[in-house]
Amino acid sequence: MIKILITVALLFGTALYAKKITPNDVYGEVMLITDEIHDLLKYYNVSHEHDEIIKRTEVNTKLKPRNVWQKSYEIMVKINILRNEHNFPTIEPVNMAPVLNLNPDLVYEQTQRIITEFHIFKQRVGIKEEKHEKYNFKGKTPLDVYNGLSHISASMDELNKGGVTPSFVFGENMRVYDDISLILQYLNIDDKTIPTKKNLDATPTDTFNIGLKTLEKIKHLQIMAGIDFVDFNGFKKDKQTPSEVFGITQMILAELQTIKAYIGLETITPAASLYKTKTPAEVDQLMSWNLRKLELIKTLSKGR
Repeated sequence: MIKILITVALLFGTALYAKKITPNDVYGEVMLITDEIHDLLKYYNVSHEHDEIIKRTEVNTKLKPRNVWQKSYEIMVKINILRNEHNFPTIEPVNMAPVLNLNPDLVYEQTQRIITEFHIFKQRVGIKEEKHEKYNFKGKTPLDVYNGLSHISASMDELNKGGVTPSFVFGENMRVYDDISLILQYLNIDDKTIPTKKNLDATPTDTFNIGLKTLEKIKHLQIMAGIDFVDFNGFKKDKQTPSEVFGITQMILAELQTIKAYIGLETITPAASLYKTKTPAEVDQLMSWNLRKLELIKTLSKGR
């Protein structure tokens, strides 16, 4: 009996004191993913602007694990674009219920899914696997992981022979639309907003700046509710691309989850529907509409 109790105690002790995953561990996996995508770029003879991508995509601000996780989700969407280009069926990216504070270990889980998807793709198209050495890192932060994932995401654009199309950006912004509509309904806020006229001259930078205004509004709500917020001013640049608009949309989705969690909404944001003929003007129009809908929220209350 004593031996059984000791065995049970040891088992529970192992579960309670499992190895803590650190940003150093996650960064090591991100570097393995970088090696995987470099293999594919080389195989398909795609020119890779490594230094230019780093210069263009790196940000310098304090981010939360939820932002890093959302960047990994973005990569999964782009893996689906790659799959579709090779006539492979779409695999819906893993999503999760809203939480106030995302467990950093979940980012590590996402890196394992990304690595697995690359291995599957290589097997399907007959690319020989190369063994990559895993290195140990020290002093890495969530920001280092985020910037590493941003480099991978931009490299996916090269592999996919161009950045994401307006249709994909529109689809992700429809997810924002659905989340905001759900929040307004849950808070019993009457929404009579309608889309404004399309701005046919809207540039990606114009649309990106609407995204920043949306994040600023979310930040205002987070401060009122005592939720840890993120300063996205480090994302500002003189010129933005459609891929950056896609990326800022992902950050909006990540921040909205904290609002949903705070008020008691547990609804998981589903993956984007597929659109094919959307234009930059329609993306700009939808993002502007989302911002006006969000501005209807003056205060937050927990539960109903």
